[in-house]
Amino acid sequence: MPILGGVASRRTLVAITSRQALDQALRSGELVRVNRGRYAVPTVHASTELALKVSGYVCLVSAALAHGWKVKVVPERPQIAVPKDRRLDAARRAEMHLSWIDLQDEHVEGVCTTAAKTLEMCGRRLPFDEALTIADSALRDGFPRQELDALAREARGPGAARLRRVAAHADGRADNPFESVLRATALDVPGLDVEPQVRIRGDLGLVVRSDLVDRRLRIVLEADSFEWHGDRAALRRDARRYDLLVANGWVVLRFAWEDVMHDREWVRSVLVATVMRTERTAKLLAQP
Repeated sequence: MPILGGVASRRTLVAITSRQALDQALRSGELVRVNRGRYAVPTVHASTELALKVSGYVCLVSAALAHGWKVKVVPERPQIAVPKDRRLDAARRAEMHLSWIDLQDEHVEGVCTTAAKTLEMCGRRLPFDEALTIADSALRDGFPRQELDALAREARGPGAARLRRVAAHADGRADNPFESVLRATALDVPGLDVEPQVRIRGDLGLVVRSDLVDRRLRIVLEADSFEWHGDRAALRRDARRYDLLVANGWVVLRFAWEDVMHDREWVRSVLVATVMRTERTAKLLAQP
C-alpha cells in the first residue's frame, strides 16, 4: 500500500493482488473502505476517532488521506489540529502528532480540515516532495486549479513561499506519488524541465506515453514499479518501448521506487550528470 500512496481504488488493488486478497485485507483491518470503490490504510479511521476524543480536527497528511488523496509517506501517528489553548496529558499526546492552531469554522468540515485548508497547511509545512505529491493528487481528483492558485496568491506569513512553489508546479497529469516525488527531485536540477505523461511519436512505430519528459534535451524519466511489470509480456512490452525511444534519439533513465523515495541525492546526481553530458554533446554537435 505505501507504493500506492495510502489510497487506492478497488480496480487497482484487485489488479495487483486479487479479490480474495482484498477481502482478506478488509476483514483483518489492513485496509478500510473510505468511500465507494476506494480503500485506504486504517490510520484514516484512527485519525477520525482520535480527533473526536480531543475535540480536534484531522489535518495535514492524515487529512489528505481522509480526502482520498495519495501521499508520499503515510504518517505513523494520526495528525491532529487542536486549539492553541488546549491541554492534553502526555499519554494522549503520545497517540498523535499535534498541530497547535486555531482553525476558523470555514477551515473545517466534519472532523477534518477542508480540502483547501488541507492543501494550504501541507504546502506551508511539509517538505516540497511530500506537498507536491498531495497537490498533484488533489488536482487529479478534481480540486480546482484556480482555487489552488488563489490559495498561493493570497498566502502570507510563514511557509507562504513554500506554498507558492508547490502550487506553481502542481500538475494533475502526474500519475502517482512515485512519479510526483521523482518530478520534485528533477525540479531541483538546473537545466532540466520535465512535464508528466507526455505522448511521444517517432520512427519504427514509436507511440508511447512517458512518465516525465524534457522535450528540449530529449530526456525521458521512467518511474519503474515492479507491481506493474511483473510478467514476461509486460517485460517484453517495456523493453520494446525503451528500445524504440533510444532508437529515436531519446535518453531514457529508469528509476526504482526505493531510490526515488529513499535516496534522493543519488537520483539527483544521476540527473545532473545526464543533463551535463547531454548539453555538452549538443554543443559539440553544433560546432562547425
